[in-house]
Amino acid sequence: MKTLNYHHLRYFREVALEGNLTKAAHRMHVSQSALSTQIRQLEDSLGEPLFSREHKSLVLTEAGRVALDYAETIFRAGSELMQTLQHGSTSRRQMLRIGSMSTLSRNFQKDFLRPVLGREDLDLVLRSGSLRELMEDLSAHQLDVVLTNLPVKREGSSTWHCHLLAEQPVSLVGSKQRNRRKFRFPEDLASMPVQLPSLESHLRVEFDRVLDLAGIRPLIAAEVDDMAMLRLLAREGHALTLVPPVVVHDELKQGLLIEWCRIPEISEKFYAVVPVRKKPNPIVQLLIKLGSS
Repeated sequence: MKTLNYHHLRYFREVALEGNLTKAAHRMHVSQSALSTQIRQLEDSLGEPLFSREHKSLVLTEAGRVALDYAETIFRAGSELMQTLQHGSTSRRQMLRIGSMSTLSRNFQKDFLRPVLGREDLDLVLRSGSLRELMEDLSAHQLDVVLTNLPVKREGSSTWHCHLLAEQPVSLVGSKQRNRRKFRFPEDLASMPVQLPSLESHLRVEFDRVLDLAGIRPLIAAEVDDMAMLRLLAREGHALTLVPPVVVHDELKQGLLIEWCRIPEISEKFYAVVPVRKKPNPIVQLLIKLGSS
C-alpha cells in the first residue's frame, strides 16, 4: 500500500495556490524541474492527474480540487496542533465557496445560506459575477456551487447538475398612496413611471412581452442590472418597481412598500448549479435539500 509523502503534498499545495510552476518554485527556493518531479510523484501515488494545462496555465482537475481541500485541512490541522499544545485552544473548520450572479436577490442568497450562517466550523467564501464567469470557476473546481436565476442546460459533455430551488412570484411594488384608485394592469403603465431590470434580465424580457401583447408602451424611469440597487430605488417611492417580492421582503413587512399588482404571467426561478463529483460537498447537498423543500 502506497503512503502519502507530505513534502510532496506541500509542494502540490503551493503550486495549486500559485497556479504557476515557475512562481511556486521561486517561492519555495527549489528548481522548477525538482518541483515538477515532486508533483509527478504525488500524482503517481494518488493514481490521478492533479493538474491540466490550459493556455500555458495549470488548472486543477477534480482530483486536484479534492486533493487541495485535503491539503488545506491537513496543514490547518498541523497549525491547530501547534495552537493546541502552545495555547490550549483549537477549532476544526471547513470551507464552502459559493458564487452567485450579481443580479440575484440578496434576500434569496441570505435565505439559502441561513442554515449554515454562524457555524464556527465553516469558512464561507462568497463571490458574485456573470453566469459565464461563475460557470468557468465552477468547471475549474474553484467554486462548490453557483446560485443563479437562469437555468443552465446540461449538454452531453456537461459536468454539472442544475437544481431548481424555488419559484417566486413577480410584482409591481411602490409606496402606499392615500385615496388612490384601483391600479389597472397593464393599462395604467402607459401613464405611470416604472423601474425595471435591465434588458439582460429574463424578467424584463417577459415583462416587455406581456406589455407588447397588450399594446402598452411603458414610461421607463430607470433600468437597473443589480437587484440590490433596484431595491434601493424602490424604497425611494418615485415609481413602481418590477421585482420578486422576496427582494423587498423587509420593506413590504415594514409597510414601506406595498404590492400594487402581482403579475401571474411572470415568475422568478432560482437554481443551484453543482459540479458532478465522485465525492459531492455534503454542506452543499444539505443546503440544496433544505432550499428546495
